[in-house]
Amino acid sequence: MRWEDFRRSDNIEDRRDDDASTQIGASGGFGGAGQLGLGTVVVLGLIGWALGIDPRILIGGAEMVQSARHPTQYSQSAPTQPQGRVGTPSDQIGQFVAATLAETEDVWSDILPKQKGIKYIPPHLVLFKGRTRSACGGATAAMGPFYCPIDKKVYLDTSFFADMKRRFGGGGDFAYAYVIAHEIGHHVQDQLGILGKAQAAQRSAGGSRANAISVRIELMADCFAGVWAANAQAKYHVIEPGDIQKAIATAQAIGDDRLQRATQGTVVPDSFTHGSSAQRVHWFETGLKSGLVDSCNTFAQ
Repeated sequence: MRWEDFRRSDNIEDRRDDDASTQIGASGGFGGAGQLGLGTVVVLGLIGWALGIDPRILIGGAEMVQSARHPTQYSQSAPTQPQGRVGTPSDQIGQFVAATLAETEDVWSDILPKQKGIKYIPPHLVLFKGRTRSACGGATAAMGPFYCPIDKKVYLDTSFFADMKRRFGGGGDFAYAYVIAHEIGHHVQDQLGILGKAQAAQRSAGGSRANAISVRIELMADCFAGVWAANAQAKYHVIEPGDIQKAIATAQAIGDDRLQRATQGTVVPDSFTHGSSAQRVHWFETGLKSGLVDSCNTFAQ
């Protein structure tokens, strides 16, 4: 992906130094070793299944799902959040995140008013190291990136990128941008009012029904990532040969079915929270081919 010429967003809160005293493990550079590897996540997943707890910390969006079920609890009891440096980071991975975030801002600021008649309000993105706090509760590297609808922020420990490449076989700039665009997709859902309706539906549902709603929300975010990519390509020509294949490989690698097979040896569709590999690829490609928000109605399928 040609990101070096993008402008850089300053809607970034960098807590990586502030969180250093609570980080888990050692930090690496861009593409280097992560702090809490996904090998640990696999162990946590196995423990979760053994205890009957959904191990959705294996992939991003965990806190979004939890806050959807208990938003009042989080908003009342979440501890005061640390304040990091606000602005564009100077290191390479920080520059990449700032450039990708800026590209999502430019694209959604253009297409959301045109397609839905709504002004796009960019979220802040929090960079952290190891662990931090959000309005939705604690955040750790093991959880992967997630969007918190209470404080309207995306949380990202960039060690997740290294884990994607090492553990899941997904990697490359465009694949990393896809991950960020997916979380921004949740913010778009929030602005469209879809996320709030889904939260209400989840609170009245239970078990597999609540999980099914989560899957539809996550697949829509995948589709919105595709919508972003399509419009970014049409306007800025950002995609290079091989980029789409890398993003698809990432979507395949982090499907619930593949993760469950890796952690417990069997697949339990009723427990899915993000969708199967095939579903994630399908919806990303749907958004990519159409470039239209309305093509992403996963609840109608």
